[in-house]
Amino acid sequence: MKRRFAQVDVFSAVGTLGNPVAVVLDGDGLTPDEMAAFARWTNLSETTFVLPATDPPHADVAADYRLVIYTPGGELPFAGHPTLGSAFAWLAAGGSSRRERIVQECGIGLVEIREEAGRLSFAAPPLTRSGAVDATTVDEVCAALGVGIDEVSDAQWVVNGPEWMVLRLPSAQRVLDVTPDMAALGDHLVGLVGAHPVNGDAAIEVRAFGPGVGVPEDPVTGSLNAGIAVWLRATDAVPSQYIATQGAALGRAGRVHVDDDGTDIWIGGDCIRVIDGTVDI
Repeated sequence: MKRRFAQVDVFSAVGTLGNPVAVVLDGDGLTPDEMAAFARWTNLSETTFVLPATDPPHADVAADYRLVIYTPGGELPFAGHPTLGSAFAWLAAGGSSRRERIVQECGIGLVEIREEAGRLSFAAPPLTRSGAVDATTVDEVCAALGVGIDEVSDAQWVVNGPEWMVLRLPSAQRVLDVTPDMAALGDHLVGLVGAHPVNGDAAIEVRAFGPGVGVPEDPVTGSLNAGIAVWLRATDAVPSQYIATQGAALGRAGRVHVDDDGTDIWIGGDCIRVIDGTVDI
């Protein structure tokens, strides 16, 4: 069956410099096995399938659509760049919300998406797990990363769907210099964060590693940046509005726009459609 399809580059206004997501816009009727097989075939960090919402059709609570998200290694309850890229593709294909904001249904529940000045942002979900990572795990991860324990100023869980842990390093440059042993990382989902010099336009540099889910290094990661924002804003370690950069280690130039409006923390980025057509699944 032919289904509408788009591939969208997220967190960049220039195609090929962000993080691509494959979006099957007519996902209804596909089985989980078929979705998983197609995600393995695209071999992108995430592939999504847009389906009808399952919420009751009441204007104040109904989602506009349901999103199923797969990595090559399996299904995720939530992911950030697929959320933005899929909303962008859905709008471009004629989708429209009954409300001021788009409401997406996914594994973690309902996620709000707003559009301002042509840029989409999602409201960072609350953390389902937070707090310090235990010392044994930190030792194991540091060894796999080639990072000294004394270089880690903090290590925290920032779980909002994916099981992210984040290590805070001395600087953005130290983050970029890390060369991980992917086999040694195993099933750990690991984020790194370090501050840029204060005179730059970006506040932090981020990297994300997930070899256990088939994504050795993710170019630009919305869920991780959302978790980092919730963590760092709680201690005023970053301003209420800032830019995070990610992807330089892979030749990308992702820019994540963070805005804490006092009620929600919004994670936004530019999107551009690179492929538009149909797929036969």
